[in-house]
Amino acid sequence: MNETEMKSDSVENGNKSVKKDIIIVAAVIVIGAALILLLFLLKKPGKTVVVSVDGKTVATYSISEEIDTVIRGVGGWNRLVISQGKVSVSDADCPDKLCVNQGQISESPDSIVCLPHKLIVRVESEDRELDAVSGEQK
Repeated sequence: MNETEMKSDSVENGNKSVKKDIIIVAAVIVIGAALILLLFLLKKPGKTVVVSVDGKTVATYSISEEIDTVIRGVGGWNRLVISQGKVSVSDADCPDKLCVNQGQISESPDSIVCLPHKLIVRVESEDRELDAVSGEQK
């Protein structure tokens, strides 16, 4: 095999490699776009806001209510605001304030989490019925 044939073979192999790379990148982009679209299609308008501290439900509100309340978490507090069908944590005494920076949520299964206070605020699409005796969801 002479030098020209060797260069030709390496160029062909290089072109095949580039084509495979392009196919792989295109497939990843298509799959990513499909997953993002699926996430948007699965979201439902919220009806209920469920507040949990340390794994226990401490409050349940309708998303249509106007609420401004302080939730006592583990070792601190968070100010929960429900206004015009949107939910947010407007203030907190946690060190990082990530829960405040998460902004407003309004669709199921959106959530706001404050790890230092073990607080989870979830928006659910179904109304929750609570058992009057145990306080648990039916």
